[in-house]
Amino acid sequence: MSTTAYAPKSSGWLTFAAIILAAVGFFRLISGIAYFADSVRVNDVSNGLFGDNLFWWGIWDLAIAALALYAAYSLLGNNEFGRVVGYIWAILVIVQSFLLITWAPWFAFGAIVLAVLVIWALATTAEPSST
Repeated sequence: MSTTAYAPKSSGWLTFAAIILAAVGFFRLISGIAYFADSVRVNDVSNGLFGDNLFWWGIWDLAIAALALYAAYSLLGNNEFGRVVGYIWAILVIVQSFLLITWAPWFAFGAIVLAVLVIWALATTAEPSST
């Protein structure tokens, strides 16, 4: 009997995508919570960064964070569902970036680049084999 542990092989690009998803997920988790941290902004959201939509931007960031963290976990397990969630996450980030590009162009551009890299990593990496 062999003492070598079974380690599923995964592409370096899938690991890259998982790390990007996890890093952005943690960042979005922190930024989503930050929207709710200042009670003055939550009580009077018309003075907030995004006007009357501060609460919803916080919810949006928390949803993006949850998708990113789940996709990263699933990709590291080489699961097909992680790929689907990764594609959905990347599309949502691109849409949000186009909505924010007027107010934060460098942030939006950087987010678009990262999302495109995740899509490229998922699209060019072979799907996990069932054997």
